[in-house]
Parts: sequence; structure tokens; C-alpha cells
Amino acid sequence: MAGSADDVDATVRELLLLMPRMVSRAKRIPVPRALESLAPRHLSLLACLLLDGTMTVNELAARLELAPTTVSLMVADLSAKGVLDRREDPADRRRRIVAVAPDQHEAIAGWLAPGAAAWRRVLTPLTPAQRDLFVETLRAYEAAVAEERGR
Repeated sequence: MAGSADDVDATVRELLLLMPRMVSRAKRIPVPRALESLAPRHLSLLACLLLDGTMTVNELAARLELAPTTVSLMVADLSAKGVLDRREDPADRRRRIVAVAPDQHEAIAGWLAPGAAAWRRVLTPLTPAQRDLFVETLRAYEAAVAEERGR
């Protein structure tokens, strides 16, 4: 059931106060030196590899909702910086398997672990439907902001 305009406005006010604090807190998380110059989408790629393990460029592209060519360029950039390793897929030599470089794994894991632990702590008490609604709401907000700003 939808709330009244006053209820929605009260929630909007709360969120407009909360979001800058969340962003500020996230920005204060120290980023490992090798990752300081990276864009947010690079960081999402690293989170996928760290949490889900090695995968192909096409699998990463599907997870990140980006074109495979875009992900391939990102992987090349991160590989050149020594952050990622690319190797041949033993099952299909035409494909490349992408992984976090072993010497970067600890720094990246240490950087992402507090955020992942916090998300687990707040999401665990929710039902699967509530978690889905939460994620859907954040996705809808992202899309609405892009639309309002004319992309």
C-alpha cells in the first residue's frame, strides 16, 4: 500500500540526510595503494572476483551488467597494473580466466571485508523477499537519479 505524500516526503528527507553520510563513510575507507586510481566500476569487478572467485570476461560482464568489450578493457587495465591475473582456461584455450593477483588478494580482501560484513549483518535478518525489494529499490533509485539528471 502506498503512503501519503507527507509520509513519502518524510522518508525522502531521512534518505537525503542518510545518503551523504553513507557516501562519506564509504569514501573514508582506505583503498589499497594499487587501487587508488581506479573507477567505481573497477572496484565492482574486484568485488565480484573476490566474492565469487575466478571467472571469464563474459561471466564478469554478465555480473556487472556491462558489455564484454568494456570488461575486457577493464581487465586489461587491471592486469597491466598487476591487480589481476589472466590465464588460459584449461577447458577452452580460446577463453581467459580472470582472478585477483595472489599478491593483491589480501589487500583487496581487507579493504572489502568490512563493507561485506556490514551488509551481511543488516541483510541476514531480512527475508529473501525483503532483500530483493531492498536491492530493487536501490536499482530503481539509481535509474531515477540518472533519468532526473538526463544521464
